[in-house]
Amino acid sequence: MSRRTERINEQLREEISTLLTRQIKDPRLNAVISITRVVSSGDLRSARVYISVMGNQETKQAALDGIQSAASYLRRELRDRINMKHTPFLSYQLDDSLAEADHMLRLMNKIKPEDQLPEAEVNQAPTSESPEKPGGG
Repeated sequence: MSRRTERINEQLREEISTLLTRQIKDPRLNAVISITRVVSSGDLRSARVYISVMGNQETKQAALDGIQSAASYLRRELRDRINMKHTPFLSYQLDDSLAEADHMLRLMNKIKPEDQLPEAEVNQAPTSESPEKPGGG
């Protein structure tokens, strides 16, 4: 991905976040919603917007529906806010990467290493103590 595309993705993410918090008054969007990332196509004509929603699956789906119903408004507003020849067509998806990462961390915390040394063996590890030389070293 080019540096320009990365900058545009970040700008889109910031502008969409601002629009969602300040301009959209949909009751389905009362949950804590964050735009986790935006991935634009190579020609910058379309972009996938990943959203993370706090709550149960029903709340997440309601928020996604609310954003999708405001998609044309968001695109119109973005046209005035970003300096691009073509305003990308935006598609919205729930981002489950945070939930998946949390699930993986919980699984990893449950795993106990089988080759763990008993505490007595750890305390008897050899040390590299050498007698000090009388000249200060």
